[in-house]
Amino acid sequence: MATDHVRQENLRHVVFIAASAAMGGFLFGYDSSVINGAVVGIQRHFQVGPVEIGVVVAIALLGSAVGAWIGGGLADRWGRTRSMQAAAILFAVSSIGQMLPFAVWDLTVWRLLAGFAIGMASVLGPAYIAEVAPAAYRGRLGSFQQLAIVLGIACSQLVNYVLVRVADGDVNNVLWGLQAWQWMLGACVVPALLYLLLASIIPESPRYLVMAGRHEQARQVLSQVENADVDVDARVQEIRHVLRTEDRPTVKDLRGPALGLLPIVWIGIVLSVFQQFVGINVIFYYSSVLWQSVGINQADSLLISFSSSVINIIGTFIAIALVDRIGRKPLLLIGSAGMAISLATAAFAFSSARTVGGEVSLPDVQGLVALIAANAFVLFFALSWGVVVWVLLGEMFPNRIRAAALGVAAAAQWVANWLITVTFPALSAWNLPLTYAMYALFAVLSFLFVARWLKETKGRRLEEMG
Repeated sequence: MATDHVRQENLRHVVFIAASAAMGGFLFGYDSSVINGAVVGIQRHFQVGPVEIGVVVAIALLGSAVGAWIGGGLADRWGRTRSMQAAAILFAVSSIGQMLPFAVWDLTVWRLLAGFAIGMASVLGPAYIAEVAPAAYRGRLGSFQQLAIVLGIACSQLVNYVLVRVADGDVNNVLWGLQAWQWMLGACVVPALLYLLLASIIPESPRYLVMAGRHEQARQVLSQVENADVDVDARVQEIRHVLRTEDRPTVKDLRGPALGLLPIVWIGIVLSVFQQFVGINVIFYYSSVLWQSVGINQADSLLISFSSSVINIIGTFIAIALVDRIGRKPLLLIGSAGMAISLATAAFAFSSARTVGGEVSLPDVQGLVALIAANAFVLFFALSWGVVVWVLLGEMFPNRIRAAALGVAAAAQWVANWLITVTFPALSAWNLPLTYAMYALFAVLSFLFVARWLKETKGRRLEEMG
């Protein structure tokens, strides 16, 4: 009985520290989506066009790519928790800067800094959770990161909606001395400070403690997170052995005959690119602008954005429940087919938008169809490509190149995300229905790619991958 009690106590502790580390994912989701409500306000306040606003929104993604690239090195030098604290402080400072910009150029700089902090957090959280979680719970605890991202998206949409309602339905109205859109961006400081607090109270990773020669502290942490029947001294020795014999892969190890890279690396890169090229982040970065562009007022457009975030959460839970039951490949195929149909339907509905007296509107029937299609797109993405691509990237590569290949594929994902985000304002201003038709085409191509090139990884040991 005593052993069972200790195990349950340890499990609760592990769940808490894993959830705390996943707050970095919450910041990622929150910042990614909070700009959605502020875009119109920024555009009006600084009198900028679609190209400039695309740069302001997308610049954070370039910062994230840099933060993710160097985050692992900082974690090895400073420790996991101290690096999390640094990311939280940077994010808090950038949030204040975004709330009080002098011009569009310094807003862009603060967005870049916020992206850098998010990029750091995006690699620190999963790495920390993997190093702290007992093997039996690693998969479920690892899913906290994606869950935190979608919760952050939903929370930011809800905050945006409340602020614009308090500001009488206009993000440029003054609220407590600042415009509503400024409060939207400044509100990011709250989850940043919470992340800082949590990162200050959770224990350091046992792997880092062993790496730093702090073996006694490593034993203490392991005794708190492992089951009572685990030999803590043996675990410390095992970690020391792995660290001594570990051969870290580099990009050179990824070279192969297929355009300079191994075929499996290209598959990972293409999966990452397709995950972004279907246009999912357009929904979370620009959906408020999208719905306003077809005649829906600001408050209602933000409420629609929040409902999409709730659907995103539901889809994520569905994916977590199904990915180990029906497999990775079937889920991706279902998602691609559903996204292609819903995106094509949305493109058709948006083609009915009409301008009368300077006001853009959709007929009632087409407006309802567009709303249903957009939310169906979010659901199909969330229950498939949103979760499954990250699962595959973590398991599809051979052991000897996994870390380097994952880094390259993740970098490709950030770049693809940036490309879609920076081009959408100009493309939608040119032809919104055709833009969505293009995303539908990428969804069709993703179906064909998965059907032809992807191998199922369900039930296979990591040592079998290649």
